[in-house]
Amino acid sequence: MKDLSAKYNKAIPRYTSYPTVPHWELKNPDQAEWLNEVKSVYFSQKDKSISLYMHLPFCESLCTYCGCNKRITKNHNVEERYIEALLAEWNIYVKTFGEKPVIRNIHLGGGTPTFFSPENLNMLLSSILETAEIHPQRAFSFEGHPNNTTYEQLKTLGDLGFDRVSFGVQDFNIKVQKAIHRIQPIENVRKTTKWARELGYHSVNYDLIYGLPFQTLENIEENIKHVKEFKPERIALYSYAHVPWKSKAQRGYGDDDLPKPEQKLAMYLRAKQMLNEMGYHNIGMDHFALAQDELTVAKEKGYLNRNFMGYTTDQNQIMIGLGCSAISCTGTSFVQNEKVVEEYQSEVLNEELPLIIGHYLTNEEKTSAKLINQLICNRKADFSINTLSMQLWEEAKFELEEMQNDGLLEIDDYYLSVTEKGMLFVRNICSLFDPKLKEKSEKPQFSQSI
Repeated sequence: MKDLSAKYNKAIPRYTSYPTVPHWELKNPDQAEWLNEVKSVYFSQKDKSISLYMHLPFCESLCTYCGCNKRITKNHNVEERYIEALLAEWNIYVKTFGEKPVIRNIHLGGGTPTFFSPENLNMLLSSILETAEIHPQRAFSFEGHPNNTTYEQLKTLGDLGFDRVSFGVQDFNIKVQKAIHRIQPIENVRKTTKWARELGYHSVNYDLIYGLPFQTLENIEENIKHVKEFKPERIALYSYAHVPWKSKAQRGYGDDDLPKPEQKLAMYLRAKQMLNEMGYHNIGMDHFALAQDELTVAKEKGYLNRNFMGYTTDQNQIMIGLGCSAISCTGTSFVQNEKVVEEYQSEVLNEELPLIIGHYLTNEEKTSAKLINQLICNRKADFSINTLSMQLWEEAKFELEEMQNDGLLEIDDYYLSVTEKGMLFVRNICSLFDPKLKEKSEKPQFSQSI
């Protein structure tokens, strides 16, 4: 396995979208064109509904491992103006639909959504829900920091229909926590998990990261032992993405402080083994869930999906992103909002969508997107579906045969199946069908695959 980790440890995308953001080609997308696209797709759906993502960027302290768009401040006076902007942006979309849109999924991400007071979370979400219809199979979730998630926040969100929470745990070891500037006592994780269950949340997820500075195999084993104590329904086990060119805070530690690729792989394999022994099922390359969880059922029945939030059961074509840096999509197009909080607020409060970049997929890109999603979700794909997919297969034939010899996949004519070992390197497999990666870039764009 050490030889394979050295061979396949390359800088490639995580494929939460295709094309990936660095390859989007449209600068400053036209607002009218985008809104027409959203409206057209919405009314063409058999089951008219949307997913809603809200980016709440504020954090009281900086976690150095984090590559997300965030604003560090202890000034909570920023909350109300930001909420005003979110509601103004939402109102633009409501006017576009010309009727109350049907919301099926809501996710609050960040930043730290639990930076916001219970009163302000209630104001934001009540205002949105009053202008929409709620799908009978709704799924509302949010990300919570164990250090500042309060009982009142959990209850407020629960009363509004939220019953899923993802706690950013990352690592329980104090040395690692100090290195990444995220010190959170285990008691805080225990307390918030207990509250969530008392209030009726039926899904608790823990985000864990392997490959952090000063992390060891023993740390990973301890982390999973704590998981056994709390038994969350889901685990997101992410590989640490070291991207110091993008996240300046990561420059505080160097390569010598980080586990080597073969050590990272050993960490993942040990965590995976322990989680499997505890009854967690492998959903994909970085997600685990208990047998009765919706993700496990979706995987078994073949309707698992992947988007900017990772693996999901969400099948909606339309995801509207509100807030600075938020991404919206329609299934065949993407746009992203302005990343700077003040500029985002200024534009949207002037009744303008603050779109800075976007992309409308070509037929070739739609083919690659479909194949990559099938591989990363279902571990298999049929490349005989059209001429474009067959061409992609022929261009990658040599690499596919080499990967088959390494035990990563099995090929039968134009049909490809990813093995259990191959799922460790599924990003590498997907990259074979990503023509965009052949385009040269002067700057680094992606984290290493291991």
